[in-house]
Amino acid sequence: MSDDILISTLKASKLMRSRDEVLNFDNALAELAQNTVDVDLEELYLVLDDNCEHENVMWGVVHFLESFDVKEQLQALLNVVQKLAYEAPGWTEIIHYRIFNDEPSRFLYQDMLRSADLNTQQVVTRILEEEE
Repeated sequence: MSDDILISTLKASKLMRSRDEVLNFDNALAELAQNTVDVDLEELYLVLDDNCEHENVMWGVVHFLESFDVKEQLQALLNVVQKLAYEAPGWTEIIHYRIFNDEPSRFLYQDMLRSADLNTQQVVTRILEEEE
């Protein structure tokens, strides 16, 4: 199955309101993990949802994202952080905690953030101010 279809499956079943959605989500994530070459990290970030009652599954998505090259995952995050902060503010905050608790990631993120557009910089600044 293509990565686009797998990510669509993740998004469609991320609230896990039924056993079928749980199975569909798990199977899609497992299949994505088998071949990570063309995974759209931006779309994968947008799978995160604060309304999912199965927090451990969302943690699985976070850990999967963290398995990619740090620069690629941080760039993808910067590209979608405005939307992610609106759609999943809790997970956006958690991701930022994790970035800022890892010194190499923190320095790289800070450097990359300087090149981001003003709206993205403001969103990240707001997230960090809320964490304090």
